[in-house]
Amino acid sequence: MGEFIRLDPAAENTVSAWYARPRLPARAGLVVVQEIFGVNAHIRGVADRFTLPGYDVIAPALFDHVEPGIELGYDAGDLKRGIALKGQVSDEVALADIAAAIRRLRDGRGDDFPVGVVGYCWGGSLAYLAAAGLPVDAAVSYYGGQVPQYLDQGIRAKAPLLVHLGGRDGHIPAGPTADTLRMAVPGAEIYVHPQAGHGFNCEARADYRPEEARYALEVTLRFLDRRLMGPRRPAI
Repeated sequence: MGEFIRLDPAAENTVSAWYARPRLPARAGLVVVQEIFGVNAHIRGVADRFTLPGYDVIAPALFDHVEPGIELGYDAGDLKRGIALKGQVSDEVALADIAAAIRRLRDGRGDDFPVGVVGYCWGGSLAYLAAAGLPVDAAVSYYGGQVPQYLDQGIRAKAPLLVHLGGRDGHIPAGPTADTLRMAVPGAEIYVHPQAGHGFNCEARADYRPEEARYALEVTLRFLDRRLMGPRRPAI
């Protein structure tokens, strides 16, 4: 189980973060990037589970800039509130928090310590931006709704990239997005899950698809194993 920490104790405007550590020495680090519902029980659970294969995991609380400690559920009211909070946190501010999490994971281990980013929904979009502009060794984007916009703007991921899309996602045109990604980011690994909608990885959402979620996780772990190096530990 993890615990909340101050992400950068030396900085006055630092946010909190959920920090989960494996029982054995970490083989690599991961930054888990939240949906628009905060670092809630679901995101903390995701972070905790990634420690099982041996990752040191930090999930920065991006909404602390606006409303510290906020955790939202998935009903219509919380969705509306999450959208409003997201609108108050710019991409630049969120990426600065992700960069701080990367530094925290490498602190005392050196710049060669491998670190990846895994993001969901809003976090999936930010994971794509991290792959384009931050010193990460790999990035995984789950149904990042703004990725098509970033592609239109000419923003290209540079780090190894894995993208999960839902074939029935009403927010993201999965087919055209996948086609554009293949052209714009050669080498990106793209999985379209035909029966999945938006948020299919989250057990608290109506679109949760357990079989697709398990398969996507296996694909993600294989990708991270290749890109972040180190022997495979037991699967989640």
